[in-house]
Amino acid sequence: MPSPRPPRGALLLIAAASVFLSIPASVRAQDYDGEETDPPPKAQDSCIGVFLTYNYISRTKEYPHVKNASAQSWAFKSTATVLNTMANDLKAWKMFIGFQHDEILVSASGAVLTDGTDFPAHVGNGTSISGYPQTDLLNSIDTAGDLTQIQVQVEFTGSQFGVKPPGKPMPRTIKLQNVGFKCPAPTRKGSQMYVCCVRDPKVKINNTDEGRFLPRRYGDLTFAYDVLQSYGSNYLAQVTIDNYNPLGRLDNWNLTWEWKRGEFIYNMRGAYTLRKDASDCIYGEAGNYYQNLDFSTVMNCEKKPIIVDLPPERAKDEKIGNLPYCCKNGSLLSNIMDPSQSKAIFQLQVYKLPPDLNRTAFYPPQNWKIAGVINPDYRCSPPIRVKPTEFPDPSGLMSESEAIASWQIVCNITRPKDRHSRCCVSFSAFNNASVVPCNTCACGCSGEAESSCNPNVRPLLLPPEALLVPFENRTTKAKAWARIKHLHVPNPLPCGDNCGVSINWHVVSDYRKGWTARITLFNWENYTFKDWFVAVQMDKAYLGFEKSYSFNSTKLQGPGNINKTFFVQGLPGLNYLIGETDGKDPAIDPRVPGKQQSVISFSKITTPGINVVKGDGYPTRLFFNGEECSLPHEIPRGSGVSSPHRGILFSHLVFLILLLL
Repeated sequence: MPSPRPPRGALLLIAAASVFLSIPASVRAQDYDGEETDPPPKAQDSCIGVFLTYNYISRTKEYPHVKNASAQSWAFKSTATVLNTMANDLKAWKMFIGFQHDEILVSASGAVLTDGTDFPAHVGNGTSISGYPQTDLLNSIDTAGDLTQIQVQVEFTGSQFGVKPPGKPMPRTIKLQNVGFKCPAPTRKGSQMYVCCVRDPKVKINNTDEGRFLPRRYGDLTFAYDVLQSYGSNYLAQVTIDNYNPLGRLDNWNLTWEWKRGEFIYNMRGAYTLRKDASDCIYGEAGNYYQNLDFSTVMNCEKKPIIVDLPPERAKDEKIGNLPYCCKNGSLLSNIMDPSQSKAIFQLQVYKLPPDLNRTAFYPPQNWKIAGVINPDYRCSPPIRVKPTEFPDPSGLMSESEAIASWQIVCNITRPKDRHSRCCVSFSAFNNASVVPCNTCACGCSGEAESSCNPNVRPLLLPPEALLVPFENRTTKAKAWARIKHLHVPNPLPCGDNCGVSINWHVVSDYRKGWTARITLFNWENYTFKDWFVAVQMDKAYLGFEKSYSFNSTKLQGPGNINKTFFVQGLPGLNYLIGETDGKDPAIDPRVPGKQQSVISFSKITTPGINVVKGDGYPTRLFFNGEECSLPHEIPRGSGVSSPHRGILFSHLVFLILLLL
């Protein structure tokens, strides 16, 4: 009896399977790497510390498909695990992953990027992640080995480039970044990397309140997020901003953060949000839950609100103001200028969503960022839980009350990258008729500008009077000066500096017992800078600084380079650097920048051997309102211009020739 004939659909499946299996595995893997999840390594059982694991799972080829393997992008998935195997809790865990294949992270569940960068984030040089919402990992003893409390697993998705299959695109290293731990080189086995990090006995960790909270840290700028009152569905929080850096400053600050659990701001005092719109609440989860709430009175429902300071005239407003240190129009001065102006405070009523509807469920916002007008760039850490802040009792009695819960966010100033500054410096001297202008594209170049100018050549030397002329009107003067001085004129011409503020440093004189310089500030913005300041770092001339004649001046004292810096600011009543204005005849005259200047005197008694004209008389770093300005790559020297290092090399060459003779 003949066997029954299989159905036609089964024949098609068998045929498809045979064709697929006939394709070599190396070919099938070109577009996809299969899911792989390695079991926990055996070394985990012998670790007494913090055990870190990184598992590469899979990847698929992304569009566009290109023949160049190094330019092909892949969508990848991976996981990182942090396990506390100690007898103590691990507070505010932080892990570094040394990505090295031009990775772009799209998401990281269970963690945030420590530097506050938003997704998608370019992490090809490695990145640090911090826990959220599980910031702390408890110990196994107090939790009866509950993995959900002693371990966290972070799931990554993103894109990466290169590493043609079957190669595994692994990071170069992984390590724990908490203070007091040391990690050996990680072990790699296939698509898994792991390491056991242990406490460093040489590092003494200063735990506070019997280890319940982390100690408060120092930073250039710090935020305190204090919960003052708590109810089932909402709480009252106070945000305090403290500026501790002697050269730090903010003007018209804008603060933003990210709510991670659907929270929204019901109302505020001492500050306000730029956008007052409840549509995100009405059409979202908040509208479904709070159906009887009048959202017309809600301050802001954005996931990333932008918060600004109130103007001074609202300082005594009983409804939205009336808080200490509030309402300064966004000015946060250096504590050197005015300690009372280096702090800001505002309060906000925060509404929560399920499952956080109890009095003790608090999750502070993440990814804090603050910026001002021509001010430093601040990089902020995630919030860390600290001992509750103590406040004087409002009744006036000799007692103190504590916040219900407190977090600290620490921000530090980052040095601007090349062509990313907001101000620049030009150099000139009595012994050279030309001015070395600000660097080409010192504050960036737009794509439109680069099409008509060259961003990669040195700027043209200028006659001194050209400093008062906007860059777009300097072309004629610059070309004429080049002809007079027989200087090369590139084609196309160099791009401008594109800076809102420029500063000229001019060496006026050099004599046996001392020397003088003149500093001139040019404001090319429409914005007027009130209470401006300039900090000048001079490695060789600091000890000889005497005084400035038209500005207030102070020699700073402190750690590091502060001991080489002096501080100048406008005199009372003359502390406004006004914005750019029209010329006498706007039809033919260019706009005129706001300008202030002063002569500064130096003595040579405390700086013997100083060589002013060969480089020692020029700043090594210069700051305007806390922002580090771009310095020229050359200095005026004799009848020409040269690099600060060329004179040293030339003097050494002359010395060698004399020895040979």
